[in-house]
Amino acid sequence: MNRIATRTPLSEAQEDYLKQVLLLGGGGEGGRLEDALPVSTQSLADQMQVRPASVTGMLKKLAELGLVDYEAYRGVRLTRAGYQIALEVLRHHRLIEAYLHQALGYGWEEVHAEAEKLEHHISEAFEQRIAEWLGHPTHDPHGDAIPSAALELPPSSPSHRLTGLAPGASGRVARVATQDQDSLNLLAHLGLKPGAPVQLLEHTLEGSRVWVGQERYLLPNSLAQVLWVRLQGDPDER
Repeated sequence: MNRIATRTPLSEAQEDYLKQVLLLGGGGEGGRLEDALPVSTQSLADQMQVRPASVTGMLKKLAELGLVDYEAYRGVRLTRAGYQIALEVLRHHRLIEAYLHQALGYGWEEVHAEAEKLEHHISEAFEQRIAEWLGHPTHDPHGDAIPSAALELPPSSPSHRLTGLAPGASGRVARVATQDQDSLNLLAHLGLKPGAPVQLLEHTLEGSRVWVGQERYLLPNSLAQVLWVRLQGDPDER
């Protein structure tokens, strides 16, 4: 990681915290830094699987570096400098996911764990080669946006969580918002990957009933809530 200069080289853990603040604050899917929500210490602790006291210590260090704005009990936001670093880590991560999936045949349920290990270590030259080989993709295998080489997120297209749609709505899967391997395996088995056509039939207490191609399924709530759909007629339907 060397595109964004800082006074002190950052550790992998510090880069991970910046990335998670970006994702938890809603800034990783086409949103602007100005629109990101403050992230609580407890949310970060849950995501990073560490004690809240450890999160507080890390946020204080990042604040001293000018990478976050942090105030106890009011959450944390990225500064412009922290936002740029977080976008760079996210670009590495999602490009690696796409490369592993398309070039090396990894399943979409496998790529996240590998990318977590590699995202801090690839050079900018290697990043550029990957992007060129892939044809400069804008989204990874899960439908998540890939920041550009200029560290800008592609314009977001309207999409809607499946659980929030009205019965009868139809469109295509835009994004699958989970990295759980079992969930991704099941969704792939059902044909529910980005680009797949889907129609919502009804919501029930047990989940959401859908048509996928010629098949009808009752998706449990845990799966239905991670599916984002681009409706027919929405701009840039993929």
